[in-house]
Amino acid sequence: MASITSGTVRVRFFARYAELVGRAEAAVSVRLPATVGDVVRRVREDFPQASALPERPLAAVNRRQVKLDAHVADGDEVALLPPLAGGTGGAGPWAGGPS
Repeated sequence: MASITSGTVRVRFFARYAELVGRAEAAVSVRLPATVGDVVRRVREDFPQASALPERPLAAVNRRQVKLDAHVADGDEVALLPPLAGGTGGAGPWAGGPS
């Protein structure tokens, strides 16, 4: 008999996304194995105002920018990052620093 495993992911919302959901972060429960896309779907279920998030938001897992098909594990941090305009060409809050 297979058991269903779930995990809790800390989701951080930045800028406009934090305004949409009314908070800077939330704990979201997902069924494992899960992807960032699964986390985004769960955020939309848990926070109806998150329906205004783009279909494919920029995301980072544990401070590394990833695609929506990237896997997440229990305890991971998923950040949802709105596109940045203007500035000096920086890559956002998780730019890994100079090369």
